[in-house]
Amino acid sequence: MSEEYRRRGWWRDETFLDDLRRHTREHPGKAAVVARRTGAGDRTLDYAELGLLTDRCAGALIELGVRPGDTVAVQLTNGWELAVLALGCLRAGARICPLLPVYRERELAAYLRLTESRVFVTLAEFGGEAPGALGLRLAAELPSLEHVVVSGERKTPGVHDLHEFFFDTPWEKTREADLRGRELGPDEPYLILFTSGTTGEPKGVLHSQNTLYAPIRGEAEVFDLDGTDIVTMVASYTHYTGFVRGMLLPLALGGTAVFQDSTDGAAMADLVADHEVTYLYAPPHFLRPLVDAQRAEPRDLGALRRVVGGSAPIPAPLVREAGEAFGRPLFSLWGMSENGAVTISRPDDPADWAAHSDGSPIADMEFRIDPLPGREETGVLWVRGPAQCLGYLRREELYASFCDEDGWFDTGDLARHDGRGGIRITGRAKDTVFRNGFFVPTTEMEEILARHPAVDEAAVIGLPVLGGADQTICAVVRPAPADDRIGLRDVRALLRDAGMTAFFWPERLEFVDALPRAAATGKVRKVELRERFV
Repeated sequence: MSEEYRRRGWWRDETFLDDLRRHTREHPGKAAVVARRTGAGDRTLDYAELGLLTDRCAGALIELGVRPGDTVAVQLTNGWELAVLALGCLRAGARICPLLPVYRERELAAYLRLTESRVFVTLAEFGGEAPGALGLRLAAELPSLEHVVVSGERKTPGVHDLHEFFFDTPWEKTREADLRGRELGPDEPYLILFTSGTTGEPKGVLHSQNTLYAPIRGEAEVFDLDGTDIVTMVASYTHYTGFVRGMLLPLALGGTAVFQDSTDGAAMADLVADHEVTYLYAPPHFLRPLVDAQRAEPRDLGALRRVVGGSAPIPAPLVREAGEAFGRPLFSLWGMSENGAVTISRPDDPADWAAHSDGSPIADMEFRIDPLPGREETGVLWVRGPAQCLGYLRREELYASFCDEDGWFDTGDLARHDGRGGIRITGRAKDTVFRNGFFVPTTEMEEILARHPAVDEAAVIGLPVLGGADQTICAVVRPAPADDRIGLRDVRALLRDAGMTAFFWPERLEFVDALPRAAATGKVRKVELRERFV
């Protein structure tokens, strides 16, 4: 299919470095990256400076002995340095493995070992801990890890300082000859993203520039994005959303990537207003405080053209409130680390369509839904197309187990048709709750429960019954702070009034101070709830 993808323009022979050079020639002084750091203000890189620092970063990697095909692991908070490292690795012919700042020794040791990372770029301090010192300990244990590079004020003996070594030293001059002929091609492995979804064990998702370009171009086509757009994501930029859609998308188009090291709602609203952001994306968990902040203190968001939510189904009240707060409809998006944005709702859909659908396919992506027993309209979602990843790093058999002979990939998500050529995600297959052979509509139940004034958030899980095939249906609620707690009888009455059959009503109600969530996407980790309440 690769030739067909090229013929249709979803894959190409150019690279993101070719984009950078073209935009640098055409508008060298235009802002490419604007990064805000809490307490330190904004740092802007124009295209000319971004190009220079990209070459400098690549020279630094070569100085450290990085060879074509080696992996550089990067664990940083959101900052302009990420954009330079993303492009610098390409220039040096290296793969990049972005890692969330919340990862600690167990995860880092596993990821650095699997990727055989030669260089580990991390923080001097984060969350009261010292990732740089941890990196040194891991370097003593892992044969492949030769260099630890640290960003931050506190100096750690035995490591390289990120800014001094990578950005202040003119390696582009002393390593100019070594830079020739090293760049990664469009089909070579480039990006490694670790994901466990909300249930399974972590997997190293491997992408080329072309499998990243296809969804970038597809998303740009849906929303008419181009070099005039200023783009921001409320997300970690070491996750797919921030790395690809927040950085690579605007840089590929010749636009401006704007981001900051905080996801605080008021701070994000200020950022969007201050930099006249035109395109904004946020998962529902991060969108809620942003909407609340804008409603409490309206900013001038007249430049904002598109607002998109994704990574989890968007509750209907949030769709309505976001539309009111931003003065424009909220769009929905569904995708995975394995394939980026796959479906998006469209400008010609009804204004509240994000409350009912996760959109229709982009970029020549296809989907199919294999029905579940006893629930013909809902089934397991399969996808294929040019945005699909290359596989899982060093776990070829595992990746193959998710694919069929025709190239379809089992997403592990449950979905139904939305009636307009798209899909609505209804949950995860591993989170499926069955009652007497029937699929329990947990997502719909959660949306109904969240409408109650005494409920801030809700999750519905299935707990095993000793000696039985059925599951106990359990509603887990984070109560609203100002209201009396809802009771099990109230929960059942709420579902009854919404027209849901008593067959699916919860038999158990539990309360939590907070629902456990994946750090990058805000998705509820139901596996942790099951382990807690079983």
